[in-house]
Formats: sequence, C-alpha cells, structure tokens
Amino acid sequence: MQKKKSHPKVKSELHPRSQHRERYNFEALIKSSPKLAAFVAPNKYGDESIDFFNPNAVKALNKALLIHHYGLEYWDIPKHYLCPPIPGRADYIHNIADLLKGNRSDIPKGKQIKGLDIGVGANCIYPIIGQHEYGWSFIGSDTDDTAITSAKEIEQRNSSLKSTLEIRRQEKSNDFFHNILKPEEKVDFTICNPPFHASAEEAQKASLKKQKNLKGKRPNKALLNFGGQHNELWTKGGEARFVKDMIYESKHFGKQCFWFTSLISKETTLKPTYKILQKVNATDVKTIEMGQGHKISRCIAWTFLSEEEQKNWIKDRW
Repeated sequence: MQKKKSHPKVKSELHPRSQHRERYNFEALIKSSPKLAAFVAPNKYGDESIDFFNPNAVKALNKALLIHHYGLEYWDIPKHYLCPPIPGRADYIHNIADLLKGNRSDIPKGKQIKGLDIGVGANCIYPIIGQHEYGWSFIGSDTDDTAITSAKEIEQRNSSLKSTLEIRRQEKSNDFFHNILKPEEKVDFTICNPPFHASAEEAQKASLKKQKNLKGKRPNKALLNFGGQHNELWTKGGEARFVKDMIYESKHFGKQCFWFTSLISKETTLKPTYKILQKVNATDVKTIEMGQGHKISRCIAWTFLSEEEQKNWIKDRW
C-alpha cells in the first residue's frame, strides 16, 4: 500500500451549494443503497473507494448518490447508456439558479419555474437535481426511444417527479425546440449537455487519453466508464456545430424562454459561438466557468429578451 494520501476536506472547485464538496461518505451511501457495498474497497492509498473503470461500480455509486442526496425512490439506466458524474451535473444546476437569481436577493424556486432539458437521456439527472434542490419543474426531451422509456420510468416511479417532469419525444433529430415547445408555452431556462465529439474515432481517442492520464499507461481499447450511446457522445461537426444549430433555432423561440444555456466542453468552441450570438442579436450573453477536479468546463447563456421584457417576465412568472 502506498503512503496514505492527504485530501482537502472540501472540494473548493465545486459550487458552494453543492452537496458533493466533501469526500464520499461510503458508510452513509451504503446505508442508502446497500448494493454499493459490493464495489467499495480500499484503494492503493488505503482510502475507501470504487474502481472508476468498472461501469457497474460507477452506476452503483450514482444510484447511491441520487438516493442519499436527492431523495430518489428509484433510479436505473439501460446497459451502455450514459451514467454521468453527478457532482458536475449538480454544478450546472446550481449555476442556472445563480443565473436566474441575477441581482435579486433570492433564487426563484418552486414548480412555476420550468426548465427544458434538451437531451434528457436515460438518466434524467438534471430534472432530478433541479427538482430536489429548487423545486423546479421540467420538460425533458430526447430523440432516443430507449432513453425516453427509461426517463419515463424514473419519472413514474418517483413521487417527487410525477407532478414536476414531463418527458417529450423529439421526432426530428436535428431540431431542439420545434415539436417540443408548444405555441405560447414558456420556459424559464433551457439546459443541454451536447455531444462533445465530432466522430466515434474522436470519442474513442479522448477516452483512451483520459485513461492513460488516470492509470499512467496506455490501455488497449477505450472503456467508457460512464457509458454512452453514440448520440450522447458524438455528433457530426462536434459540439461547435451542435451549439451553433441550437442558437440559430433558439432565435425563433426568443420570446418563449428567458435564458437559453448549454455546456461547452472545449474552450475553442467559445469564440465562434460568441460570433453566432452576435449575428442573431442576442441581447445578453454570459459565460460561467465551472471547475471539476482537473477539468474546467463552462456554461454559455443567452437571451433575446430586452431589459423591459425581462422585468415583466419576472413579475408575471416568478
């Protein structure tokens, strides 16, 4: 066993309201979800941990985190579907809350605050966290039938989500808001975790690089420890093309949403994205940096509402 590693008590890079700033309390997590126990063992430093290269272990940890911290009664995902790291997803939700708060004294809470999760996935993570932390309601959209079935089961089997989440199928894979937002229907924010890579090969290369960095040796093949279907991991043109298309379409729904947002994984995506936002005459654009361990990601937010329209929106809806 190597010399015990010293860890900071708090993960200061995570959002101040995050429930994940302290190290995982495996004893408490196993109490909430006993099946996690099979995957917990001392690592080479003598700390309790799981094998993050074992997809079943990662899934068991996620399930325990969601039950323990977010009061879920049921959570599961189909094999090979994306099992996202919870702390990073929670940070996105907390940053959306800060965005909605703006210069006001309180964060808007309650089910009258509604978000649209574009690509809700089989895991339903954003609605779960947003509902528990702030009482928000959600529309979750997806193009994948298996993901839709899984998300609907999570919604149906959790009493907290039954009245706050509606899953809608996006029939056209190139659309974001068409066929999902009804005429005159309003949402206070949109949230999206785009497929980052431009091809399957690029996704595999990134996974190999990540594993080499973590394990210190080159693996023979990419094992996606967080899983993911091709439409969750890569898309033609990568995230830059995906976000560009989303922005152009959002212009047509500019009076139906207060803040459109998307995660941006690559810093190189920012510059062309700002140019497009200028081109479509967004009235306000914000970039929020989020740190998760060694990785920096960012969320970009834009609105088409004038200052007067923003004031009226807050007065009428919040």
